[in-house]
Amino acid sequence: MKDISISLKQLRYYLIAAKHDSLRQAARELKISQPSLSAQLQKLEEALGVDLFERSRGGVNLTPLGRELLKQAQQAVNAAEVIIDAANFATKGPSGTFRLGASHTLGPYALPWILPEIHKKYRGVKFFVREEVPDQLAEGLYTGRYDLIFTTLPLRDEGITVMPLFREPLYLVMSRDHPLAKNKTIHGDELAGMDILALEEHHLLYRQVEDLCKQFKAQILRDYEGTSLDSIRQMVYMEMGIAFMPALYIRSEIMDRDELKVMPIADESITRMHALAWRDTSPLRTFYRELGEDFQDIIKDKFGKDVVML
Repeated sequence: MKDISISLKQLRYYLIAAKHDSLRQAARELKISQPSLSAQLQKLEEALGVDLFERSRGGVNLTPLGRELLKQAQQAVNAAEVIIDAANFATKGPSGTFRLGASHTLGPYALPWILPEIHKKYRGVKFFVREEVPDQLAEGLYTGRYDLIFTTLPLRDEGITVMPLFREPLYLVMSRDHPLAKNKTIHGDELAGMDILALEEHHLLYRQVEDLCKQFKAQILRDYEGTSLDSIRQMVYMEMGIAFMPALYIRSEIMDRDELKVMPIADESITRMHALAWRDTSPLRTFYRELGEDFQDIIKDKFGKDVVML
């Protein structure tokens, strides 16, 4: 076997550069200079004896071999990080910065109460938190961009351990001037023909609301899909429609306001399930499961009346 000297840093740079059309953009993401990035990529190519990138005035493109080796490079980086994480955990215990991905409709309304309590228990543990939609979170977990993700199910679980934590109810939110707001209870058949506001299609919550609209014969206002739960709330204020909104968002942003009315649908249990997930191969999987149990204890303490614990 040929003795080839390549570094983990070079492989990481290769993976980042492969995502961009120009080395300038890749260098900006890596927070290094473009000449430094170019030099490291050239050393990698010289060590391997192949061209990974095709360079031109217009930018850079992967060569066919460069594309072919991406998966193996990602696996090598992941494997190296597993070794580093295991060694750190063995010598220092739970410590270091963990990359935690969270969904837009869950993280901002749960993590501010959860993470401070986690930090009290594990003083050496910190979390770098990034919000993305669930499909991107899952992809980031597979590729090693995240160590853990806190997200809504369902989740493609091949190679991933999924620990369900709790169910979160969804409620109808409407302006107090809406015709249904005068009712003491709302039944599903009263939603027939109603205009329902929803998030954009790439959100899991959109898919759930779409199914509910089919069930109750309501209709999503497709020309007015919201980019966030806050934007939906503003449209509900302006009486553009009604919305199904999650309990933790309501608890955080709506419950104490008089302009909107929050109501369940009688005889219906509408919930979504949330989980913590990590790679099956992680050497810290025992710690992650313990962390999941801590999440559950904190959620029960902070949100017990608003959610359904598993």
